[in-house]
Amino acid sequence: MKRIGITGPTGAGKTTALNALTQLGAHIIDADQVYHQLLAGSGPMRQALAARFGPAILGEDGLVDRKALGAIVFADPAALADLNAITHRFIQAEIACQCARAEEEGRPAVAIDAIALIESGVGDTCDAVVGILAPKELRIRRIMAREGISEDYARKRVEAQQGDAFYRTRCTHILENDGTQEDFYRRALALFQTLIP
Repeated sequence: MKRIGITGPTGAGKTTALNALTQLGAHIIDADQVYHQLLAGSGPMRQALAARFGPAILGEDGLVDRKALGAIVFADPAALADLNAITHRFIQAEIACQCARAEEEGRPAVAIDAIALIESGVGDTCDAVVGILAPKELRIRRIMAREGISEDYARKRVEAQQGDAFYRTRCTHILENDGTQEDFYRRALALFQTLIP
């Protein structure tokens, strides 16, 4: 079973690429979704976070208060690094479980969708790492339309992420999404057909 990492900045077209992988029978693992599920359902991860950041990050229901946690980590780079170190460990364990299940099901591949695929080390476990890139102005327009946010806010989000050079030097393959969605889907499907025997 092939393990394919999908990464790239927001608004580049990762969803379209993942749809092509789904058509080829791949099991899709959304690392962001895994994180949110663990935040809600993993007692051990909550305990590890509370041990590092204090009980004030837990709400009355015992769950992690994301705003309280965010207020701590986004103001302190060292705290953010600690958050990532804790959560990446749990996320990687869940990704490994999902990969094992997919292999048992006879899936030809798993696709791991993670914006921090490379930084987290998950990319090192993949047979291929595909970076999805698109022109900055196009990404800004897509994010504005998708999320109903202002151009200023969309621009700030785009500029806070890694630049194209980061992905070009660290991914095994690059898919450029600079045309129509249909054209990009066809090119993505063609690439993935070469990666999944």
